Amino acid sequence: MNTFAATAFLTLFVIIDPIGLSSLFLAVTDGYSPSRRRGTALRAILIALVILLAFLFAGEPLLRYIGVSIDALRIAGGLLLFKLAFDMVLGRRERQTEEEEDEAHSRDDVAVFPLAIPLIAGPGAFATILVLATEINNQAEYLAILIGALLVVLLLVYIGFRLATPIHRVLGDTGTAVITRVLGIILAALAVQLVIDSVLAITGI
Repeated sequence: MNTFAATAFLTLFVIIDPIGLSSLFLAVTDGYSPSRRRGTALRAILIALVILLAFLFAGEPLLRYIGVSIDALRIAGGLLLFKLAFDMVLGRRERQTEEEEDEAHSRDDVAVFPLAIPLIAGPGAFATILVLATEINNQAEYLAILIGALLVVLLLVYIGFRLATPIHRVLGDTGTAVITRVLGIILAALAVQLVIDSVLAITGI
């Protein structure tokens, strides 16, 4: 149980990346007053939480309906996470297209887009939630741990948003890049282990 709790927290922390999000939050809320930034941060977190919880409870029934096996999902999720980790390590992580970024800056409220989706609740987070959910097979205790890990990570994202300016001032672009690359290496290892476990389960080794 403790191992799953650590894995769930670490995987969600790395893939959602509260530290990296703090600098992106500054960019998309440029020109906002402090009070408006606080409100935007809170709304973005709550919207992302609702979306991820909905995906957590509805994702597995959807997979069963379309005939996708759990091991297939784990392998696909592992490969997707590895791709994201690879981009993080090489500094090529892109969370949104240029068109999406331009639209984000032109909006009055960026809480839904791009903050909640796709910056917080993006493809990587969806894959992680589904993969972790299939690991626990709907066991109530483990489900509570997974939800708790998600809540803690989102709380850290909110704290990062609130402290975005001093964090970016202390770390700078270089410090943020270094942390992102280290987290990318950790995520790559977790993704590879996920694929290995799934292949072993399929082959019965």
